[in-house]
Amino acid sequence: MSWLESLILGLVQGLTEFLPVSSSAHLRLTAAFSGWKDPGAAFTAITQIGTESAVLIYFRKDIGRILSAWFRSLADKEMRRDHDARMGWLVIVGSIPIGVLGVTLKDQIEGPFRDLRVTATMLIVVGVVIGIADRLAARDEAGGRHRAPKQRKTLENLGVKDGLVFGCCQAMALVPGVSRSGATISGGLFMGYKRESAARYSFLLAVPAVLASGVFELKDAMESGHVVWGPTLFATVIAFASGYAVIAWFMKYISTKSFMPFVWYRVALGTVIIALVGAGFLSPHAAESAG
Repeated sequence: MSWLESLILGLVQGLTEFLPVSSSAHLRLTAAFSGWKDPGAAFTAITQIGTESAVLIYFRKDIGRILSAWFRSLADKEMRRDHDARMGWLVIVGSIPIGVLGVTLKDQIEGPFRDLRVTATMLIVVGVVIGIADRLAARDEAGGRHRAPKQRKTLENLGVKDGLVFGCCQAMALVPGVSRSGATISGGLFMGYKRESAARYSFLLAVPAVLASGVFELKDAMESGHVVWGPTLFATVIAFASGYAVIAWFMKYISTKSFMPFVWYRVALGTVIIALVGAGFLSPHAAESAG
């Protein structure tokens, strides 16, 4: 991997990780359109450490409160009623599905799931799902001539059942093209949560899963020696910087704006990919992963 490739791929990772467009799909597509080798699942996981570091800094006050309350709740039963302590437990509960499936489906994640036809299909299908969820949320918020606006749930209403549903939605993002934020936020909207609440929990829920995945891949990469460390670490730093800027923008955007521009983008991109693969301009299979 060259330094130019690492710069571009790091920017792509940071710019798309928190938007409902699938960062893994865009890394795969950037390499395919540029004629580069597939950066691979290991590169994606390691650079995600950079974007999740941006989450840790952006939500540092929330995370600090949650960790403090959670640790105190281990010894103090009364603290277990505290909202922040419950959030700590719910992040753990919500991380179980992706942890189990990530280990179980590791070979598929690094192989068949990276087929461009799978990526394109997921871009379109999940895009439609996000669009439906967005319309339902907008209808509740706006009300109607004979219907009052419906009060949507906040994280104060989050329980174990909803936490597990969020976690199952997050686990779907193991398939390139799904989008971690897109799946979890749309899942939250279907369950009746406000956009900001669904997005906030989505970002918090991603922290343990992504960091664990990154550390796991980091260990494997160090043992195998198949990673070019300079460009990979450079891409991780670029992903951190661009990812932080995107979080700040996205949290403001979703408070008043629709997800429909992302929906149309996903459907259009997926359709173009299917057409290019069908015409033979793009190979559906990944080239040998970059080392």
